Amino acid sequence: MAPNGISRANNMTEETANGSSAAPVEELGQLALEETAPKVTFADQFKAFSKFGDSKSDGRQITLSQSDKWMKQAKVFDKQITTTDTGIHFKKFKALKITLPDYNKFLEDLAKTKKVELATIKQKMASCGAPGVQQVSAGKAAAAVDRLTDPSKYTGSHKERFDASGKGKGIAGRRNLVDDSGYVSGYQHKDTYDGAH
Repeated sequence: MAPNGISRANNMTEETANGSSAAPVEELGQLALEETAPKVTFADQFKAFSKFGDSKSDGRQITLSQSDKWMKQAKVFDKQITTTDTGIHFKKFKALKITLPDYNKFLEDLAKTKKVELATIKQKMASCGAPGVQQVSAGKAAAAVDRLTDPSKYTGSHKERFDASGKGKGIAGRRNLVDDSGYVSGYQHKDTYDGAH
């Protein structure tokens, strides 16, 4: 017996042969991907996030901070649901860690109070991916570094730290070195004395 995705694809190709409209090739590819991709359940995600950041955890209980990290990664937090709300509802259990059945009650209470669909929250949390550190955009940091390391932006005595090409002079650019040549500063004919006089 053929799996559902293959039978659906066969039905679609028969419809195409008969002249009726059928799904484009991209949709057929998407159906194949959906069938081969492993499904991660909410309980699997609960276990993964309950171990995240706690090497001693067995995956049966989750803390408030782990829950908040999970919700942040799943983009559950917005103007309607905040970390303050999760803290208030989590503390109702009077425990530092709660089990999966209690966590489901916690989410039900949170969704009911905030008038948000529980299924939507759970779907976001189940499909947010493995726990990990969120990527930080380098755009703002790179712009700040570029601005601060641009020698043309320096003024006053600070611009003396760089040569004409913009390369730093090192210690010579940070210290007033004494000129022992015998000439006063600003003398334009330095080293032109021929000694014949």
